[in-house]
Amino acid sequence: MQQKDNVATALRDFEKGQVVTLAGEQRLHLKNHIGFGHKFALCPIKKGADITKYGEVIGVASTDIAAGEHVHLHNVEGKRGRGDQRV
Repeated sequence: MQQKDNVATALRDFEKGQVVTLAGEQRLHLKNHIGFGHKFALCPIKKGADITKYGEVIGVASTDIAAGEHVHLHNVEGKRGRGDQRV
């Protein structure tokens, strides 16, 4: 995880309502079930804001995303490499 990241990747399955501890200090209540390999928001992310993972922008929020919420296709749009959109 990089300092500017606003999402993290689950290294195992987490249940809705579970509390995760990040970097030994930040406690976060998960708002959804988060499956292994899926992302969750570390902080509130406003619609239109960049989604940053491992220090790289991986998409843009298509809706407001609450801290602890599942971050996936339903609330993120890609910013590059989209074969479904013409430039």
